[in-house]
Amino acid sequence: MGGDHAPRIVIEGAHIARGQFPSARFIVFGDETQIRPIVAEYAGLADVLEIRHTPDRVTAEDKPGQVLRTGRNSSMRLAIDAVAKGEADCVVSAGNTGALMAMAKFSLKVMPGIHRPAIATFLPTRIAGKGTVLLDLGANAECDPYNLLEFAVLGGVFSRETFGIAQPQIGILNIGSEAMKGSELVKESAELLSKAKLPGIYKGFAEGDDIGTGAFDVIVTDGFTGNVTLKTIEGTARLIKGMVKEALKSSWMVKLGLLLALPGLLLCYRPMKTFSKRIDPRYYNGASLLGLKGLCIKSHGGTDGIGFSNAIGVAAGLTANKFNAKVEAELQRLGADALRPAAAAEAPARLAGEEG
Repeated sequence: MGGDHAPRIVIEGAHIARGQFPSARFIVFGDETQIRPIVAEYAGLADVLEIRHTPDRVTAEDKPGQVLRTGRNSSMRLAIDAVAKGEADCVVSAGNTGALMAMAKFSLKVMPGIHRPAIATFLPTRIAGKGTVLLDLGANAECDPYNLLEFAVLGGVFSRETFGIAQPQIGILNIGSEAMKGSELVKESAELLSKAKLPGIYKGFAEGDDIGTGAFDVIVTDGFTGNVTLKTIEGTARLIKGMVKEALKSSWMVKLGLLLALPGLLLCYRPMKTFSKRIDPRYYNGASLLGLKGLCIKSHGGTDGIGFSNAIGVAAGLTANKFNAKVEAELQRLGADALRPAAAAEAPARLAGEEG
């Protein structure tokens, strides 16, 4: 039961999600004495939710290497193992990112042809109904060009199968769109992607402000940069919402003006509600760990029940779409050595949350 507000947000999320996915069934791992009273608050939830008791949990401070040795009976590990054993279709966790990736990679294993799984999510753009897939969001703090090539393949399939985009436009996050700009990592990655047989079209470098324009369907980067980018976007969205609320409550004159304008504001209610949801991180919660043999979804640790239900929705969608089978088919089409030739040695992986 990971996350800042577990177990309540997990149970609340399951309750919300069952309304959207009536056929869904849930297995919840954690301290039964805490979980069962919360489940009892929601009529009928106990009929579709199984509790598997374990008092052990992974904390936010635990290192990935440590939990691999000592966390075998933790709620996170047991949930991942349930997917590995075929008892569940997907695991959803709001816990420690580095620990989740380490345990998932150990238990679920990596797909043939993939060396580094990546965390991916889709972000809203100014084009209604269109999102940009961004990866890696923190699974791999350090990457080489071949890792970014793998991310491009995974992100391309994710965009194609999730949004129905036949030829996703793929870019590399950089400080400029010009070929001479950026680090050696992005320059070498650009050379690889421009020659690769991707499940999409390599479009070039994407700048930070391209994420929200819809100009790219997929943007790849290393996990350090991706994580900072994501949290900056989420923080900015919360800042804007907070500033608007403060402005509307700033003085009695503003409140009086709102009261006088109420008839007109009622006509704007639905568009404003839609706008509010489009910039609310909760409605985009649920990042996918791509490249593993089992489905694994990472929820934001600080989310609420609505956010966790959206993470469950991502899991349900990927399961129904048989996403992993389609990724494996794409990797088979490319060939085992297409993403990393045998001569290209890889540096040891450094997961997010590990110290050098």
